[in-house]
Amino acid sequence: MGELKLANYTDLDRLATEHGLELTPDGAHLRWGKTNRKHPRNWHSARKTYDITVIGLLEFFTTAMSTSGAATAKAAQLELGTGKTFTLFLYVSTYLLGQGLGGVVFPPYSETFGRKRLYVLSALLYSVFCLVIGAVPSASALVIGRLVTGFLSAIPTIVITGSIEDLFNSQDRIWVMLYYVAMACLGVSAGPIMSSYVTYRYGWRWVFNIGAIVTCVLAAMLMCIKESRPSLILAREVQALRKLTGNESLLALNPDFMPDLRTFAHVGLFRPLRLFFTEPIVFVVTMVFSVCVALIYLFAEALPPIFEAFGFSTEDSSLPFLALGVGFIPNIATRILDYRITQRRLKEGLKVKPEHKLTGIYIGAPVLALSLWWFAWTIPPVGAGIHWFVPVVALFFTGYGLNEMEVVVSQYMADSYLSYAASGFAALSIVRSLFSATFPLFGSAMFDGLGANVGMSILAAVATLFCIVPPLLSRYGERMRKKSNFAKYSLQVYAENGVDSDFR
Repeated sequence: MGELKLANYTDLDRLATEHGLELTPDGAHLRWGKTNRKHPRNWHSARKTYDITVIGLLEFFTTAMSTSGAATAKAAQLELGTGKTFTLFLYVSTYLLGQGLGGVVFPPYSETFGRKRLYVLSALLYSVFCLVIGAVPSASALVIGRLVTGFLSAIPTIVITGSIEDLFNSQDRIWVMLYYVAMACLGVSAGPIMSSYVTYRYGWRWVFNIGAIVTCVLAAMLMCIKESRPSLILAREVQALRKLTGNESLLALNPDFMPDLRTFAHVGLFRPLRLFFTEPIVFVVTMVFSVCVALIYLFAEALPPIFEAFGFSTEDSSLPFLALGVGFIPNIATRILDYRITQRRLKEGLKVKPEHKLTGIYIGAPVLALSLWWFAWTIPPVGAGIHWFVPVVALFFTGYGLNEMEVVVSQYMADSYLSYAASGFAALSIVRSLFSATFPLFGSAMFDGLGANVGMSILAAVATLFCIVPPLLSRYGERMRKKSNFAKYSLQVYAENGVDSDFR
C-alpha cells in the first residue's frame, strides 16, 4: 500500500482540502492550502504579536547584557588583577565570539528541528550561566560564563529573523523588522547605562544576577509561544492524516528534511559559510551590517571617556547612549514610506521586489556618515568649548542612520532568501561577532594613540564608503539573485510551501 501513488486515492483531494492541505502537481506530496489557519502566516494577530514580542524582549535583554561588558570590565579589572585590554577581552570579546559560534549552529538547527525549543532552552541556560558569572569568583568561570551566554544569545539574535519570516508576509515584515532592530539597538544602548548604574551602586556581579532573574522570567513567558516553522507543523498535520486514513504513503512536502546528522552537518552547518563566500548579496549585507553593529560596541568603550571630558561623572557618562537608542524613532517615518511604496505596487498588481524597499538606506547611509563627521569634530579636545548637547544630537542621527542601515539590509537579506534567511543571517552573525569582538580592543588603542577627533574621523570615513551600497544593490541586486542558484531555490521552496499569493 505504501508503494501506491497518492493520486490513486480518489478521495484524497477532498480529504486534504478538508484538512486545509493540497496535493502537489506531481501527486506525490501534500502541502499547505492558502487558507489553512494552522500555517503561521494565518495565525491570529494576537498570537503572532505575543510570540514575536516575547522573542524580541529576549533579544533586547541579551543584547543589553552583551554591551554591559565594558562597564563591568572596568570595575572588575582591579579585582581580577588583569590589564585593560585583556579584561575587555574577557567581558566583551568572549561573549561576542561565543555568539558568532552560536550563529553557525543554531539557525540551521532551527530550520530543521524547530524554533520554540531553542528559545526556551536558551533563556533557561542563559539564566544559569549568568548566576555562575555572578557567584564564582574566578577568571575561568567568567570566561566560561561569558562564552556560553554569548553562544546562547545567538538564538534570539539570529533565529528571530527566521521566526519573522515564518510569521509575516513581505509587507508586514517592514514593520516587524523595525521592531527587531529597535529591540537590538535599544538593548545595545541600555546595556552600558544599566551596567554603569548597577555596578556603581551594587557591584559588577549584580549585573549578572539581574541578568539571571530576567532571563528566567522570559523563559517562563517563552513556554507559551508556539512552534512557527511551517515545514514541521505541516509534517505533524500529515502525520495526523496518515493516522486517520491508515495510508502510510502520505508525505509532507518538506524542504528542511535531513535524513541523518551527517547530512545536517554538511548542508546545515556549512551552508552559512558557503553563502558568505559564494553569494555577493550575503557578502555585501554582512559587511555593512557587521560594521554598523561593531561601531556600537566600539562606542560602548569610547563614549564614557569622551563625555567625562565634558564633565560627566563616571556614573553618568553612559547616558548619551540614550540618544543612540531613541534614534530609531525617525525610522518609523521611513517604514511608513516603505509601506506606501509596497501598497501602491500591490494595488497595481505588481510584485514587490527586495529592491523596492531600499529607500531607507538611500537616506540612512548619508545621515550616518554626516552625523559621524559632526560628532567627530564637536567633542574634546577640538570641541572642548562646545556644549555637550551638540554631539549628543549627532548621536541621535547616528542612531537613526545605524538603525536604518541595519533594518534595510537585514530586510533585503530576508526578502532575497525567504525561508532560508536564517542561514544567511548565520553568516552575518559570524562576521558581525568577529568585528564586534575586535573593534573595542583596537578602538581603545586607536583613540588613546590618535585622539578622539581623529579616531572618530576614521569611523566617519568608513561610513562614508557605505553611501555606494544603495545604488550598488539597486542596480545589481536583482541580477545577482537571478544568477544565484540558492536564491532561486529559496523562491521555489517559498512558492511551494508558502500561503502568500504574491509569490505563488
